[in-house]
Amino acid sequence: MSDDDKHRARIFLHRGQLAQAKAAYEQALADDRLSGNQSELSSSLGNLGNVCALSGDLKQAETCYREVLAIQRTEQNQHAIAHTLVNLGNLHIGADRPEKARPYYLEALDLLKPLNDHRALGILYHNLGMEEARQTHWDEAVAHFTQALDCHRIVGNEEGLAVTYCQLGKAYLDSGTLRKAEACLNNASEHFIKLGNAAGEAAVLRLLAAIYVREKNSVSAIRCLERIVSLDRHHQLPELVQDTALLTELHQHLPQS
Repeated sequence: MSDDDKHRARIFLHRGQLAQAKAAYEQALADDRLSGNQSELSSSLGNLGNVCALSGDLKQAETCYREVLAIQRTEQNQHAIAHTLVNLGNLHIGADRPEKARPYYLEALDLLKPLNDHRALGILYHNLGMEEARQTHWDEAVAHFTQALDCHRIVGNEEGLAVTYCQLGKAYLDSGTLRKAEACLNNASEHFIKLGNAAGEAAVLRLLAAIYVREKNSVSAIRCLERIVSLDRHHQLPELVQDTALLTELHQHLPQS
């Protein structure tokens, strides 16, 4: 029955029906405990943890991941251990306990480096950069984001490049390094355009507009806002009202020729 429950759980998860997916994985987990198959048990626990994390039940997700980790350590599966450590770190970030996430991330980093898992390393370096940026440790944030970009390039992770360039640009903006911020955000915009990600492109353009507003470059700021409002309208993005208001305000303060 375990395989049937797992199949149903995957279907529910694909449909976004998290409660049903959770129930199916819980039944699969019960069957796997009876069978004694540690590999299947670890898989079911991990999947249940993922669903709980998506549902916002961080406490149960952590319980699942910790049991998974214990099984993986017994089996000495370094790659699987690293991914579970990242999941535990992400839970603590989601629960606004970033100081507890860092040890998990750093242990995962030590495991992933020898494995040359550049896709996972790119995500992990990005997460570390986000944590350093939250603490306004700008040099450390820039270093981690730069390492993330190197990993994303190796595996051709276009989405990773877009998101990390955006966050690196924001770090430069927040630290007052405006020209580097502008260059990174322009790179991010190009990648989001390539992906067809309108929301991502609009988010980057808002940061670029913030640079130009800070520099009192109304013409460039207006150009960004006009593109943003166009994206808002075409893709029904939720920021249309505030973006339109800012564009109107900029037009009102534009010097008359």
